[in-house]
Amino acid sequence: MSVMQKPFGFRRDLRLLSPAQFRTVFDQVDVKAPAEHCLLLARHNSENRPRLGFILSKKNVRLAVQRNRIKRYAREYLRLHQQELPPLDIIFMGRKGLGSLSDAELHRLVRKQFEKLSRRARS
Repeated sequence: MSVMQKPFGFRRDLRLLSPAQFRTVFDQVDVKAPAEHCLLLARHNSENRPRLGFILSKKNVRLAVQRNRIKRYAREYLRLHQQELPPLDIIFMGRKGLGSLSDAELHRLVRKQFEKLSRRARS
């Protein structure tokens, strides 16, 4: 019996999982999208799809509930817009104050940052 796949799930192949994958992005950043509350670092990959990893420290985003909400929003954006994004390995880094944003502000920030990253990667 085969395991059912979620048709719109956030699959493993869309994630940065190992420390080596994170290190390659940090060692060779091709594109940056800085903002007051977060920083997106990216490197072109040969996977033909974007992949996403997170660095959200307790120092910058105190509560686990807030960290999980941020990850959920960013994953959801990537999942729904992966066809529009160039093939990049992306690290989403949280800064102070990110956890205190409202849902609407967080949605707006995530969308704006991914669009900025996409524009810069294409040019």
